[in-house]
Formats: sequence, structure tokens, C-alpha cells
Amino acid sequence: MLKDKLKDFNIILASASPRRHAFLKAMHLDFDIQLKPVDEIYPEHLKREEITDFLAKLKAEPFTESLRSKDILITSDTIVWLGGNAIGKPKDEDDAFHMIKSLSNKVHEVVTSVCFTLKSEQRIVNTVTEVTFKALTDDEIRYYIHNFKPMDKAGAYGIQEWIGAIAITSIKGSYNNVVGLPTHLLYETLNTIADDF
Repeated sequence: MLKDKLKDFNIILASASPRRHAFLKAMHLDFDIQLKPVDEIYPEHLKREEITDFLAKLKAEPFTESLRSKDILITSDTIVWLGGNAIGKPKDEDDAFHMIKSLSNKVHEVVTSVCFTLKSEQRIVNTVTEVTFKALTDDEIRYYIHNFKPMDKAGAYGIQEWIGAIAITSIKGSYNNVVGLPTHLLYETLNTIADDF
């Protein structure tokens, strides 16, 4: 199994997200958490997975000089893509309200890129999940924001929370991607890296 294949490797997860931590634990992977600040700014001409690819790579840059031969650094980025625009994390509750209001009664995409950085190489994978929201009332949106405080989530919502139960009418693609990490791609890519060494 993957855990055995990776026994000689040191996996470093550069994410503060408790959801991503939980996913790696659920996959029975041993990992360290290391955080280094990055200004998440990308060129304006980038679209969809170009944005998340760029930011996932950018988050790896502060670590590259210190990586050892059997380190695997995992960085990732997620955005919500709606009507040709990227929606990141809200700045405050008003911003969160407007974000969710913009998703109401529409289909949007959740785009995630995962970057695997080793001393000798870098690999990046990405995926897109299509999510449909029912029409939400202002009261429903305010209730969600007040009770669940989704300030750390792209698009200002967590599919695994109350709003996912009452608002999402359809999902096409990886559910875990919307929660925060496309675990099937993580598993496949780590297997490939282990096999290639």
C-alpha cells in the first residue's frame, strides 16, 4: 500500500487547512505540517486552473532551497470559478454574503491544483468539480455565515457544512475536491512518485 511505499519519504504539507490535514490522516499518510507565508497574487490574464497551478507552485517557492532528497512537499490552491471570474476567500462577512449570493441559483466550478515538489523535480495536477446551488434567500445566507464563519474557504462556503446539505442540488466530479483536496489525485500522484524512485 501507499503508506509502505512512502516509508522512506518525508511528506511535508504546506497548508493550515484542517480539512486537508484530516484527508491525509484518513489516507493513513505520515506527514509534517510546515507553513511559510506567501502573497497569493497571480497575473490577471490567467484563467481557471492556470490560476491554481500558478498559486500552488508559488506556495512551494519558499521551501525549495531547504528540501532534502527524500522530501515531498505538497502545496495546493483552490478557487471557485463563476462566469469567467475567480472567487477566492472572503475578506469579511459582507464579502462572504456577496460571494454566496452570486452563487445562488447558479452552476459554478471548484478548481484545485496540487503541486508536488521534490529536490529534483516538480509535478502538478489539477481537477474541476461542477457544483449547482439552489436559489438561496438572504436569511439563509446570513444564517450560514453567522453560524459557520466560512472566512477561510474559497467561495465562502463549505460543502460539508449546513449550506451543503440545504443548497447543493447537483455535483459533477470529486466531492473531496470541493471540501478542499482532490484526494484521488493525491493518491495517484504519490504512488507514481514512489514508483519512479
